[in-house]
Amino acid sequence: MMMQHEPISLVVGLGNPGREYAGSRHNAGFDVLSRVLTKLPGDFAETHRAESRCFEGRFRGRRILLQMPLTYMNASGLAVAGLARREKVATEAILVISDDLDLPPGRIRVRRGGSAAGHHGIESIQNELGSSSFLRLRVGIGHVDKHDTVDHVLTGFTGGTAAIYQAALDAAAEAVTVILAAGEERAMNRFNTFDANAGKDEVHNQTAQGAPATNEVLS
Repeated sequence: MMMQHEPISLVVGLGNPGREYAGSRHNAGFDVLSRVLTKLPGDFAETHRAESRCFEGRFRGRRILLQMPLTYMNASGLAVAGLARREKVATEAILVISDDLDLPPGRIRVRRGGSAAGHHGIESIQNELGSSSFLRLRVGIGHVDKHDTVDHVLTGFTGGTAAIYQAALDAAAEAVTVILAAGEERAMNRFNTFDANAGKDEVHNQTAQGAPATNEVLS
């Protein structure tokens, strides 16, 4: 039986600000959060807090904050810890969405805790919060030679892999709504086996099985 945690109240999407980084693999968190905003009911008002774009609204009677740090990836923890302290959000109530080199394109993974595995944004958050107990949603971008890592994360996918990656971003956004509506265990059970490489028809079926119907999740 999974340990019960405080419901998620702060959802963080990691990325780098600026047009030159738009659509890059490292901006997976920004791209997922943008999709989440189109899925959540009601109005989420945008403000600028803690060196971040923030969106505040209510979901199922709870106050929810969505955050896109503008500190650049390697200093993400300054923004996340700053907002968490300001809004009195416990570390266990934070969900962080990021790209992940250890997962292939098309895969996503929901997991609480764990190491940063070389991701400087996650490492910064762990250092500033003094804990790794926040929930993570990782979006696969695949391995490359270590000498090519910077170019890999700061550019986007092309061709057929781009479509697979976009399907994974869609599934990740759906996973966020499931986490907010039904909890992390349900999201893990449904989405940790998701694979956009399975083909368009199967991806559609997996996404449908991976979450309640949109109206059920968001009502």
